[in-house]
Amino acid sequence: MSMSVSTFSQTQLRRRLNLLLVLGLSLALSVALITGRVLLTRQLTFVFLLWNLFLALVPFGLSTMLGLSAGRLRARVLLPVGAVWLLFFPNAPYILTDLFHLHPRPGVPYWYDLALLLSCAWNGLMLAYASLLDMQQLVTRRLGVLSGWGFAALALLLSSFGIYLGRYLRFNSWDVLTNPISLFYDILTRLLHPRAYLGTWGVTLLYGLFLLLGYATVRLLDRVQDRED
Repeated sequence: MSMSVSTFSQTQLRRRLNLLLVLGLSLALSVALITGRVLLTRQLTFVFLLWNLFLALVPFGLSTMLGLSAGRLRARVLLPVGAVWLLFFPNAPYILTDLFHLHPRPGVPYWYDLALLLSCAWNGLMLAYASLLDMQQLVTRRLGVLSGWGFAALALLLSSFGIYLGRYLRFNSWDVLTNPISLFYDILTRLLHPRAYLGTWGVTLLYGLFLLLGYATVRLLDRVQDRED
């Protein structure tokens, strides 16, 4: 039995609202944990994670806007908004590397900091996957399934390179505008002399593979659930 366009749109909107509700609750937990730690210790140790979570929300907001917009509007804004999306996308999975900050600290239980960092890392990963799914679907509608998966794999690989640039070289997304020469030089140097920067490509390939396998798992779980329903 075929589904009408209007019914399909309502179904998609309902799923989007459910997703926003769950993500909102999960983000609220992270905010509550960070706030509770500040009240407990009177220190701002992990407040920077609030900014990281905000940056992770940017690509999700952009992809949601594209996914819910009309077809004619998508055609006009897909390329420029897609470029901005790709620029900010690494900020979402980047939060996984904030687990580096986990070590025992006085005044707060170790398990509390573990839960706090895991909560933020989880939100960053889920925001990344939800956002990538939106963009992959847009590519799939225009170019086909293989192109959609190729886009997803490339986006995750580039995001892993972005994670390296952010974590180890301390670049930010806006350095494309504020510090383009240094950013371009460091990227070009690693492309021209890959053997001299094995750590760069180790991080890029390993994190890219991890993120791709995780994303494929999430997509597979969704399909299995749809078939069972």
